[in-house]
Amino acid sequence: MSINQTDLELAKQMVIALHQLPGIGWHAINKAVSSRLWTRRYWKEQMLLEAGMSRVQAQIILRANEHEDWTSQPAIPAEHEHNGIKVLTPFDYSYPQKLQEISQPPWVLYALGRMELLTRPAAAVVGTRVPTAYGRHAARKLAQELSDGAVTVVSGLARGIDSIAHETALAGIGGTIAVLPTAINECYPPENRHLYARLSNEALLLSETPFGMKLHPGQFHQRNRIIAAMSAATVVIECAAKSGSLITAKHAFEMNRELFAVPGPIHSPKSEGANELIRNGAARLISSAHQIFEELPWLKTEADSIMNNRQHKKDTEAISIEQLSSDEQKIIGLLQVESLTFDEIFERSSIPFGHLNAVLLNLCIKQKIELHPGSVYMIL
Repeated sequence: MSINQTDLELAKQMVIALHQLPGIGWHAINKAVSSRLWTRRYWKEQMLLEAGMSRVQAQIILRANEHEDWTSQPAIPAEHEHNGIKVLTPFDYSYPQKLQEISQPPWVLYALGRMELLTRPAAAVVGTRVPTAYGRHAARKLAQELSDGAVTVVSGLARGIDSIAHETALAGIGGTIAVLPTAINECYPPENRHLYARLSNEALLLSETPFGMKLHPGQFHQRNRIIAAMSAATVVIECAAKSGSLITAKHAFEMNRELFAVPGPIHSPKSEGANELIRNGAARLISSAHQIFEELPWLKTEADSIMNNRQHKKDTEAISIEQLSSDEQKIIGLLQVESLTFDEIFERSSIPFGHLNAVLLNLCIKQKIELHPGSVYMIL
């Protein structure tokens, strides 16, 4: 559907407003988009029925917008609007291209963290919530090899294999994306709060679930579908015969994504699902991430490009730092370790108080550092 720039924001706003309503699902929103309902600021029941809505859906929409313009509804509740949460729809240029390829791409995605990871080559690592030592080792090995190779590791923030994959990938170039079954402002399971906080600062959190929606089983299926869709390849590590990881594998297979599985002991119930995927030909046996690069040479090309750009940036920054004064280089060295307040820099640098102000100002002008609230300086 062709939409001009003027209508683009209205279409996005309408999709977000409808997505937040319980009882209004993917197909109902699709009907609203197909009927271009964003061109009408006030909706009537007959108008919604003609668009293909059921009477119940029309009543839900009208009750939510009674006596007011639907465009007045905020995309993010007021209590969360300053938390750095972004809202994406298929009308946004930053909406992930890989999700556009599936039959029913999410109408709305809520994101928190490093948005650039949405453009990176990605692979999913999923598995049991209660792994064996063998499963934990396999998850660390594959997640490390992928992330060190500049491939972003996608998983679901669940206990076990998911958590291990996220924690390991954080240390590499590729980083990691966690797709949540809950709303973006909630952590599930609760014991992963520390990991959730790290990911929101160092990686990316992603969710399709509207704010305030209670967790129900269907949201795990939605999350697994996004994990598979975001990833060029999905790796299954230790999953039982009936496992949520097999749902992710099923989605990946149906989306024509590459599917791999780590083989496990024939006597281990935790490996029944993974072994069956290999046995029936749905997944290829994997023991190293290099096999993914061999099967998907274009993924390796994209990853190598990221690594080359990263190295070029490092080389450029090194040359740039050499051109700084000795006092400027001293401050850069301190801030590369941790962010510091003015007083802390003064104590550690031994630069005279008056001169220190001038040096910090010059570094801000040169866009080497930036000043944050509380007189905290951070390196850029």
